[in-house]
Amino acid sequence: MIICGLNKTTLLDYPGRLSAVLFLGNCNFRCAFCQNKSLVLEPESQPSIPEDEVLYFLKKRSNLLQGVCITGGEPTLSPDLPDFIAKIKAIGLPVKLDTNGYLPDVIQNLLSDKLIDMIAMDIKNSPSGYASITGLKHVDLNRIDKSVSIIMQKKIPYEFRTTVVNEYFSEQTFEAVGSWLKGADCCFLQAFQNSDTVITPGLTSPSKEDLESFRNILLKYIPSVFIRGVD
Repeated sequence: MIICGLNKTTLLDYPGRLSAVLFLGNCNFRCAFCQNKSLVLEPESQPSIPEDEVLYFLKKRSNLLQGVCITGGEPTLSPDLPDFIAKIKAIGLPVKLDTNGYLPDVIQNLLSDKLIDMIAMDIKNSPSGYASITGLKHVDLNRIDKSVSIIMQKKIPYEFRTTVVNEYFSEQTFEAVGSWLKGADCCFLQAFQNSDTVITPGLTSPSKEDLESFRNILLKYIPSVFIRGVD
């Protein structure tokens, strides 16, 4: 388990809960807008926090914390993830998983074993735009579709979320996304925030008006659509 970061307390990452956030290294995508370039491209260069140290902290704070969010990178790449989550659950803390959905069998197993209590899956683009934004020559969309289907079975609370970047999105994009995710409970649009840690420099953020327009398109297909990252 490569644990590259620990945010000890936040109200932002696990909706409705004061949580700790664990950042795992490695990812199978190379998304242009990714804010965690070092975790994705050079996880071995990042400081690693021993698992025992993290578990000790969580146990010590278990009376204060209301949950743990595991993010990345891409957490489902870690073969030790189920055992690690089981140790967190034994402390008595609910677990939220952030994922890109490219390993649906891992997601299914975690759900079947009742190891996660909430899941957030990134929807990178419309199906036709996935390869361009993830930095891969080929994306197996069947994997993404399978994860969407598994998550929409509503065994646990979930959200789909999309980081909106001017260079990769249009109204047509969101018509395709909405049609694809029709029937989902909810979706979040997150405004891209530029920084020195982004994989592809020079990308730009959408305006509040554009986000509202995209939200209105999605509302034709999804009953609850929210915007994050805009004042």
